[in-house]
Order: sequence, then C-alpha cells, then structure tokens
Amino acid sequence: MEILHSKIYGEERTETPLLVFHGLFGMLDNWGSFGKEFGELMPTHILDLRNHGRSFHSDSMSHDDLAQDIVNYMDAHNIQKANVLGHSLGGKAVMQFAINFPERLEKLIVVDITPKAYPPHHQGILKALQSVDFDKVESRQDVEKGLGEYIHEKFVIQFLMKNLYWTDDKKLAWRFNLKTLAEKYTEFVSNAIRFGVFKGPTLFIGGANSNYILPQDELLIRQQFPDSKIIKIKNAEHWVQANNPVDFGIAVKEFLQG
Repeated sequence: MEILHSKIYGEERTETPLLVFHGLFGMLDNWGSFGKEFGELMPTHILDLRNHGRSFHSDSMSHDDLAQDIVNYMDAHNIQKANVLGHSLGGKAVMQFAINFPERLEKLIVVDITPKAYPPHHQGILKALQSVDFDKVESRQDVEKGLGEYIHEKFVIQFLMKNLYWTDDKKLAWRFNLKTLAEKYTEFVSNAIRFGVFKGPTLFIGGANSNYILPQDELLIRQQFPDSKIIKIKNAEHWVQANNPVDFGIAVKEFLQG
C-alpha cells in the first residue's frame, strides 16, 4: 500500500491534527506558508494528492480512491481523528472521505468547491500541458513560452511551472501524472460526490469573486452536510488562500478553535 507524501508542521503538538489537500495540478508547496502558520497552533500535515507532487502515480483517480488515500495516510501516521481541509479537487477528496469515513474526522473544511458535478473546464490547460515536448525543450523558459501559446493568465502559467523538475537524465518533466489526469479527468471533475451524509461540523469557504459555489448549490450542500455553513472571502477568486491569505486564515482558525 502506497502512502501519500507530506510535510508536517508542529508535529510535536498534541491538538487534533489538521490535514490539508491542494487542488488539481497543485502540490503541497502551494500551502507552505499556511502550514507554517497553522503548525504554531496544531499539528498540520500538508499533503500531495495521488498523481501530484511527490506522491505515488496511479492509473486510478476516483473520489473513493482519494478518500481511501486519506485513511491510509492517517493509519500510517497513527492519527485516529483529524480535521481536514481541501481546496477544489482536494475539496472533493475530503467531502468523499467525510461521507465514507465519518468516524475518522472532527471538522471538515471545503474550499471553493461543492459536492456537485462540474462541466469540464480545464481543456485549455490540459491541451497546453500536453503540447510540451520534453524531448525538445531545453529550459524552463522554453516550457513557459509553450504554455503561453495556450494560456494567457500569467498566474496560471506560474502555478503550473511549479510542477517542473529536472529528472536524473537531465530532462525536464512534470511532477504530476499528466497521462492519468487527462484520461480520468471527467471521472473526478464531472462526477458528483457519491450521495451520503456527514453530520459533523462543516465549513464551506468560497471566493467572493468565484463562481464555483453558487446560491443554488446551498440546498445540495445542506442535504449532504446538514451542519454546515458557507462563507465567502472578499477579494478572492478560486485560489482563495492565495488571493486573500489573511481573511482565509482567520476564517479557518475561528472554525477550528470555535
């Protein structure tokens, strides 16, 4: 059994641990400053999802797989119960985990995603990533230039570029498993969380300028997460924690310590 890769802050502390999961094409490094801050308050584990960062690669990428990975990680680290936070795809993972294994968590935080199925909306990014020929590119600049032909938001390019690394045979490569993410894309984006109910305390945090959590989604959220509240963070889009880290951090702290 393979265990997710993680970085742990405040490991010596005795409070209930917090497990944090990034979104699609992300990696734990995206959450480093959050981890440092929260490691002062509670043991904080920042993880790489399967097929991302330094975690294992697999052909399988269902919500149930992602939920099982969380339990396997907790078992490997002797964590009986945790608080969990997930952004975007990581949010799908933690929602399915809460429904499948409710006895293993205390509080659930879902960042800018809902249980519903979303229409495919990363085709441009997938096409850009697949266009990079690592046999031909010689530098990070070459990759950046190639991505720029498909993607016009500088921020998105920079975010994707964090996943580049040099292999042992001196070639650039992506840390994420692009093959599986492209092949199984509809399975984890265009599928809803399987129906079930998690009765524990749940916080949904949306970006005020994001359209991932809409007013009409509230009914579905309440059906599956009856003890939930939804808050919006001002001056934030989908990457809430990057757009407004101060207000985001305050919201998470108040919920976990309340």
